Amino acid sequence: MSEAALLRPGITAGSYPEREEERESWLDRTASAMCGALFQHLGGNNLDQNFLRHVEQASEGLELLPPQDLNEVVILLRQELHRNGLRPDLVARAFAVIRELSSRKLGMRHFDVQLLGGWAMMRGKIAEMETGEGKTLTATLPAATAALAGIPVHIITVNDFLAARDASWMKPLYDALGLSVGTILEGMSPPERRHAYGCSITYCTNKQVVFDYLKDRLLLQQESRALHLKLEALHREDPRSNRLVMRGLCFAIVDEADSVLVDEARTPLIISGKQGAGDQERLYRQALDAARRMQTGRDYLVREHERRIDLTDLGRAHAKRLTDRYGGVWNAPGHREDIMRQALGALYLYTRDKHYIVEEERVRIVDEYTGRVMADRSWERGLHQMVEAKEGLQISSRQETLARISYQRFFRRYLKLAGMTGTAQEVAGELWAVYRLDTVRIPTNRPQRRKIHSDLVYQTSRAKWGAIVDRVAQLHSTGRPVLVGTRSVADSEHISGLLEKAGLKHSVLNARQNRAEAEIVAQAGQPGRVTVATNMAGRGTDIKLAPGVAEAGGLFVIASERHEAGRIDRQLFGRSGRQGDPGEGQAIVSLHDELVRSVFGWLLDRLLARNAHLPDWLVRTIFGWAQRITEHRHGGIRKRLLRSDDSLQDLLAFSGRGE
Repeated sequence: MSEAALLRPGITAGSYPEREEERESWLDRTASAMCGALFQHLGGNNLDQNFLRHVEQASEGLELLPPQDLNEVVILLRQELHRNGLRPDLVARAFAVIRELSSRKLGMRHFDVQLLGGWAMMRGKIAEMETGEGKTLTATLPAATAALAGIPVHIITVNDFLAARDASWMKPLYDALGLSVGTILEGMSPPERRHAYGCSITYCTNKQVVFDYLKDRLLLQQESRALHLKLEALHREDPRSNRLVMRGLCFAIVDEADSVLVDEARTPLIISGKQGAGDQERLYRQALDAARRMQTGRDYLVREHERRIDLTDLGRAHAKRLTDRYGGVWNAPGHREDIMRQALGALYLYTRDKHYIVEEERVRIVDEYTGRVMADRSWERGLHQMVEAKEGLQISSRQETLARISYQRFFRRYLKLAGMTGTAQEVAGELWAVYRLDTVRIPTNRPQRRKIHSDLVYQTSRAKWGAIVDRVAQLHSTGRPVLVGTRSVADSEHISGLLEKAGLKHSVLNARQNRAEAEIVAQAGQPGRVTVATNMAGRGTDIKLAPGVAEAGGLFVIASERHEAGRIDRQLFGRSGRQGDPGEGQAIVSLHDELVRSVFGWLLDRLLARNAHLPDWLVRTIFGWAQRITEHRHGGIRKRLLRSDDSLQDLLAFSGRGE
């Protein structure tokens, strides 16, 4: 089904609508990437002020209607949207009705800037709205309008907490419009998922929706044509169409679009099946023993940013000598080198309390972008079992890949795609080149009062942590709430120990303490409150200020380390100064932080050996270039993944297999 068909009312029952992939040549991709940023700069901020006038005209008299009459308006509007599709005049009327019902049912009336954001998404664009400007409420405008036209809508966010919170928060509005709302959460059964996807609007996370799609693809075995599924339903007692959990890929609104579509697009999503463990445990122990006896720089090179280990020629020969006595699979050079790379990666690329935690005698992966545990996820090709062996845990069954897809290919399959975020301009070119998503900058409703101070840079980590404790103590004494952001569980627990030693009462929010998330976030804006959090508090977290806190200066955010992308830093600082409130932020970092050491470690060692103190301009330059170089590397990884995904799909299609 084409996008034009989507814009007409109705979705064919029994079909699995999705966009057919359009394969681009190397020249097309290059031209798109080169022109993307320029295109955004020239045309990305055009706002349709005329649309606001149409909404105002459609709003006249609505506030005077009694509930019964307003319900009649909704019914008539729904019929017209089904008959005529998403015409601009009907969309304006829908926005007016939704705004009026939101005011009555939620006590929140959409601002003009939210109408503009909703209209941008209705046209398949990314609405860049400053943090705290009410993106959750804004999304109800395009979502409810499309749902009234009979189009299934997925509102996709970055974690279960936000999906459940937003669905529950907006439900009274959807109920008033006669629309059903479902939520997809970790651990739900297939029937529960099927019911949630059967609702008018479904809130879900990016990982959940991709895995549900892959499971449907495995069931369909590449068949999604409506006629074939209907014929099967006629002559089979249990047709595949009855076992599918989704209704296809019609319209997706992606919250935190830069995080989902860019940051998390570096790794493919994989569905695996368990293989027999056999005699694998001894193999993993042998590999780790050999890997610990190899020397970095001589036998192998660590490509940390690409999450890869490269064996040198000397390393290959050394690995052969170390494992010759084992026999079996170790005699095959290809298998031996692959196993050694996995063992070295488990030892030197994946760190406990950063990339994973050990909980209930199990290795649980921590999502580096959200700071949350990814339940029931495991690394592939024996890496997960290698980490288990490293930690001395019982070895789980190895996983065999059944289906895989990249975020790029998945989201391009939606018939209509839109999104919203507070930080898109830096990656606007990539969003256009990969997804053909235009980015529109939406102004703030009130003047922004957030102040970000210059970074404080220390030469050692110890000095940095001491300065953070001192700054927290000083702010706490004034009664201001403080949020300290860290990049890992280990760092959050380290600063927690220092604060406790200093007698500063505080709360910790990380992958180990995630059960109390809602309570911790609700209290973070109280006078004198100190909160330490990983990236869990970096996106979608609305910290409301208690009475009197704004007068004291608002929330103060301290970043204990710069992230690999400046956008993520902006998201963290965006927890303060929301919706015109005052707020401040500052990064307190050191020259031993992972970001700068991984890029300029060798240079810093030389500079620090010659100079007792580096000038401020040089330090700022070092941190700025470290972020730019890292972002460039990550962009390269995403491009290579997309090319690899396309090549793999060609190979699988030729062999007759699935994704």
